[in-house]
Amino acid sequence: MMIGIVGATASGKSSLAHLLALRAPHWMGQAAEIISMDAFALYRGMDIGTAKPSAREQSEIPHHQIDVLSIEEFASVARYQRSARADADEISTRNRIPIAVGGSGLYVRALFDHIEFPGTDSAVRERISEEAQTIGAEALHERLRTLDPQAAEALHPHNIRRVVRALEVIEITGKPFTATLPSYDFVRPSVLVGIRRDLADIDSRIDERTDTMFNVGFVDEVQGLVERGFADTPTASKATGYPSVVRYIRGEWTREEARDDVALQTRRLVRRQIKWFRRDPRIQWIDATGRSDSEVCDEAVRRIEMMR
Repeated sequence: MMIGIVGATASGKSSLAHLLALRAPHWMGQAAEIISMDAFALYRGMDIGTAKPSAREQSEIPHHQIDVLSIEEFASVARYQRSARADADEISTRNRIPIAVGGSGLYVRALFDHIEFPGTDSAVRERISEEAQTIGAEALHERLRTLDPQAAEALHPHNIRRVVRALEVIEITGKPFTATLPSYDFVRPSVLVGIRRDLADIDSRIDERTDTMFNVGFVDEVQGLVERGFADTPTASKATGYPSVVRYIRGEWTREEARDDVALQTRRLVRRQIKWFRRDPRIQWIDATGRSDSEVCDEAVRRIEMMR
């Protein structure tokens, strides 16, 4: 069996997954390992802005799909699907429990569900990409909204690569991008647990998280990435929060303006994540508002035991 922990950014997913993994030998009789379902945790050097597990946490529990790409590499959900499923198979072969955690909705479905991704057409993609340069990100996103409102709702207007990909699939298949996603059917026996909080609680946690990021060296992290050509990378530079800090480094914004925009973009991301996960009827939701990590973990164990 595979366990999935999903939910919005700053909801407490990673803490729950780590605690479940630590307790797994006691309540499951097997050790556990964690598979990340965060699209940007794949990249080496993007640590603070993606809230990667600490070195101590990674030493306590083996983690997979973290630090597997350089920032120059192109991340794709199809590539992730192949490697993450291989990780899950290998963990299970060693009689351990794979616990997958993350908030990148399409990556969650890629790992857990019967899903095959449409092929590509480089000519179509190049043409749409050139149009994006001409008409701008907002106009391209509005075109997607006309053709596939559900996909547009899930994708940020400035995530040009993903918007281009959605329009490419629509042109190739003649169907909305979201129509290529199948029904919610697990590829292997699984349980999905979702963590949710009141929006006021989430927003407060985002503010605290953003302040911590800036206090522990987020600007220095981004500065180092910029010196390695981060701004021209195909995927890594689209991660929430990083473009805001790049503008501060370039002198376009003050530190406070960059900090506020990181928090704003994170809040917007959270709203999109909530809408995405709300559509999945399999998720066992746990309200974590006002509860300790231990209390949330206890309830998660009960939910998982009920679904086994």
